[in-house]
Amino acid sequence: MLRFKKSRYVVTCVAACLLFINAVTAQQTSGITSDIITEKSEEAGAFPVVNNSKAAAPIRYDAAELKPVIRAIGDLQADIERVTGAKPLASATASSASYEIVIGTLGVSKLINDLEKSKKLNTKDLKGKWESFVITVVDNPKTNQKQLVIAGSDKRGTIFGIYELSKQLGVSPWYWWNDVPVKKRGSAYVLPGYYASGEPKVKYRGIFINDEEPAFGGWARGKFGGINSKMYAHMFELLLRLRSNYLWPAMWGKAFNEDDPLNPKVADEYGIVMGSSHHEPMMRAQKEWGTNRKKYGNAEWNYHTNKEGLLKFWEDGLTRNKDYDNLVTMGMRGDGDEPMKDLGSAEANFKLLETIMQDQRKIIEKVTKMPAKATPQLWALYSEVLEYYDQGMKVPDDMIILLCDDNWGNVRRLPDLNGKRHPGGYGMYYHVDLHGAPRAYQWLNMTQIPHMWEQLQLTYSYGVDQIWILNVGDLKPNEYPVDFFLNMAWNPTSFNQNNLDQYARKFAEEHFGKEQAKEAAEILSMYCKYNARITAEMLDHRTYNLQSGEFEQVKDAYLALETRALRQYMALDAAYQDTYKQIILHPVRAMANLYDMYYAVAMNTKLSAEKDLRANYWADYADSCFARDAAYSRDYNLNISGGKWNHMMDQTHIGYRSWDEPRGGNMKPKVTRITAEEVKTGGYVFSERHGVVTMEAEHYFNTKANANTQWTIVPDLGRTLSAVALMPYTYNTEGAAISYKFKLDRSPETVKLRMFFDCTLPFKTGGHKVAASITGGKEEVWNINVDLNWANNYSKMYPAGAARMIETITTLQLPKAADDLHTLTIRPLDPGVVIYKIVIDNGGYEPTHLKMPESPYKRW
Repeated sequence: MLRFKKSRYVVTCVAACLLFINAVTAQQTSGITSDIITEKSEEAGAFPVVNNSKAAAPIRYDAAELKPVIRAIGDLQADIERVTGAKPLASATASSASYEIVIGTLGVSKLINDLEKSKKLNTKDLKGKWESFVITVVDNPKTNQKQLVIAGSDKRGTIFGIYELSKQLGVSPWYWWNDVPVKKRGSAYVLPGYYASGEPKVKYRGIFINDEEPAFGGWARGKFGGINSKMYAHMFELLLRLRSNYLWPAMWGKAFNEDDPLNPKVADEYGIVMGSSHHEPMMRAQKEWGTNRKKYGNAEWNYHTNKEGLLKFWEDGLTRNKDYDNLVTMGMRGDGDEPMKDLGSAEANFKLLETIMQDQRKIIEKVTKMPAKATPQLWALYSEVLEYYDQGMKVPDDMIILLCDDNWGNVRRLPDLNGKRHPGGYGMYYHVDLHGAPRAYQWLNMTQIPHMWEQLQLTYSYGVDQIWILNVGDLKPNEYPVDFFLNMAWNPTSFNQNNLDQYARKFAEEHFGKEQAKEAAEILSMYCKYNARITAEMLDHRTYNLQSGEFEQVKDAYLALETRALRQYMALDAAYQDTYKQIILHPVRAMANLYDMYYAVAMNTKLSAEKDLRANYWADYADSCFARDAAYSRDYNLNISGGKWNHMMDQTHIGYRSWDEPRGGNMKPKVTRITAEEVKTGGYVFSERHGVVTMEAEHYFNTKANANTQWTIVPDLGRTLSAVALMPYTYNTEGAAISYKFKLDRSPETVKLRMFFDCTLPFKTGGHKVAASITGGKEEVWNINVDLNWANNYSKMYPAGAARMIETITTLQLPKAADDLHTLTIRPLDPGVVIYKIVIDNGGYEPTHLKMPESPYKRW
């Protein structure tokens, strides 16, 4: 038998095999991978949950069942009522009904234990497992009933099984947070079979509410009177419905345990594991130190000068929370999420931190009366703390090492595949929100799902599977990445590069219905892609290249996406419109408007520098976009779901100058307006790009007219910018000319001159002639429309009229010029010649309907 030495090569090969397997498997976005609900009663052995719009089976549980499970059973009752209009009974006493839903936790519920003893329930997928559940239909001869059994390995396993049935019946985990309509059913039957969830691949899976002012905080105060237990109850329920178990609570001036003493109690009643952020050790909030510091020693957050005060502070906090399910953050950072004071060397810093954690573990043992390892703990390698780890700081074997990303979704450090693994395992702290450098991103979702997947599959493949915690900011409007993160945390290997679009489709189907899912998923994925290019807070009028047409291209793409979103919104059933506006329409239209605004500012900046009067149009347009941004925020806050989410769009996102948001709210971009006296004409000098120089007619270098005429710009005429003509047409054109200056990268003996004119017909005998030359070269004369007559009506006249354009091609001599800077002079020999665009074709012309984008230019 061959033996392989464990190496990076072997690990890589295994990972490659797993990727191949994943390519043909479906992602797991539910607790079980099977769809177990049918509406067909004739399916053999099917169990009726809903029959003819009535709840068909009462719910039974053991009186000794754990309180979080009993509470979740109440949610199932409510969910069945949402689906059917009828609420089933739920009781700890037996019923005489022919069908019964039996729910319980193995080892706690006598009902479940008896089913195991009678061999009606196979518990191989429950015994010794973490947060696992089984759903199966059994015939119970003891009670002469057909029973739908939901059994869990522990309290959360049972709860996840309860919510799995709710989800499959048609109640989205996001029904409250996104106002997702419930799928009404006349009948629903559970298919016979044995359905096992398996264990979650990541042990602790949760979110961190952070940077929650002014949006989340304002919303919670308005709706619940504060970030309190009434609000958190909804959040705990969401987490459980998404099969997650862990929360870092809001911490900007908040104290979860002191602001509302019911907060930890309610968390325990739901079965949520509570923690605290990376810089708030021992279950104490930063705010608690601020309000209570005078009770503890000399009130300094300094382990050298106030050790006993800090130890007492931590002990009091842990004592307060000792009866709840906690994952304790260890260590210490400086006050206010800053590095600790430098002790002069890296070794001195991490030696102090080692001492602090040893002392904290002694507190844990004192308070819990158990070894420290019996209490789950983590040490977060956030920011500068990672350096201590890299320099060899010793970490207790049982403690989870929480690795971190760079605040932008890029993993900073992973365990060495060939090195010794830390026995306590590893976690990952990840971000889809940031209040920090180089610019905060807190307003809308700026994260692309493919990037999350790429970094998270990397994370899991390196054995980081004890904690996944996501900084979600205000939660709304980051629902989409939150949903992905928590689903992937359950079973990371079920997600791969080939099924990410499937995830988007499932999310959209759950929120907007099957018929709308494909279009909604495409819009959702595209807006994430666009936003990931640059965050709203970093976007400004200099982000994209205006001269090359890039800025217009990306702006127009976003406006086109807004059109798709608005079109779908208008076609939706009214029941889905509030949900759609939250998840898709509002973020798409808000970002499209932001691109439109900054494009207008860029155009204003460019045109005002050129002393072009059109700068004023773009100044006004930018102002209108700024006002529209505020209107969109008001609409979200006040009109969606009857104002349920008021303040959620209060986040500042315009006018950043540093990492922190501007004080006083969104700042209107500065624009410049031009007076008529300042207007400058002509002076444009173009540069060749890719073998061509394309010039809009109005961007001339100079003009010359006679006493009776003047060169006139006709705004918006034609396919692109405008048109130029010598007017009025009732006078001759003698002595008139218009010139264009350009610089070539190479100067051959001749070039092609392509000119595009308005479709002027030969309204005078002989048609219209034009002459052109390049400085010092032979002038060429040609007729632009003499053959656009009735004799050629189908071959030339009608096609030119339909095109609304005449194109001519003339070869001109190109004399040598200093610095390859040339002047093209065009003379209209007849009145009525209207010029759209001029192209110097130096070998790079490509046929396009708009006749190629304008080349770069400067003004003299």
